[in-house]
Amino acid sequence: MGRLLAVLIGAVLMVACQINTQPVSTPVPSPTPHTAPTAAILQPADVPATLHVCLGSGPIDVYLSVLSTTAPDLASKDTNYWSQLQAQGAVNGAIAVYTADPSACSIELAATPSVKAITSFVAEFHNEGQADRAWQSGVFGIVPTPVGEVINGATRGTSTGLGLSSFVYSRPPVALACWRRSVFVALVVASNVDVTVLKGATAAVDPRLN
Repeated sequence: MGRLLAVLIGAVLMVACQINTQPVSTPVPSPTPHTAPTAAILQPADVPATLHVCLGSGPIDVYLSVLSTTAPDLASKDTNYWSQLQAQGAVNGAIAVYTADPSACSIELAATPSVKAITSFVAEFHNEGQADRAWQSGVFGIVPTPVGEVINGATRGTSTGLGLSSFVYSRPPVALACWRRSVFVALVVASNVDVTVLKGATAAVDPRLN
């Protein structure tokens, strides 16, 4: 009996030693998920209260579907733009259009000569390289100003406050900003509003592009 007890005690001690000497695994932190484009685009609180959201604002597929019933030609054009971005690696996108008059909702990027409006678009890509190449190629037909070329009303690069891959262009009644941040490309177009509205819009969208 004494010998059996000694054997059992020895076995328990051996197992205990093995357990105690096992390395403690450190959990690998999960990567911070990217903001959804629908959360990154302009929200109602980001724009003047006189501007109202257009029907279809939200996921790009929903927007294009709604636009196909109100402005089929524009829907076809914007669908081609979105397809180009998808071919370059875009995996998700969203758009929000706010106008003072519903008639501008069916105008490209709500850019009209007289109606106050602001539009924001955000596309998410697989990686930063794809996003940057897409930004350089142009978004919705809007291409960055060439490096080193001086164009009246245009600013490119860090002086915009939106990073190296960015440009801002203002030629009343329209002002716009297009930039790449992380895996996102963002575009904001403002029409017939003070330039401070555009700056406020970019300041709202940019921090969400994580």
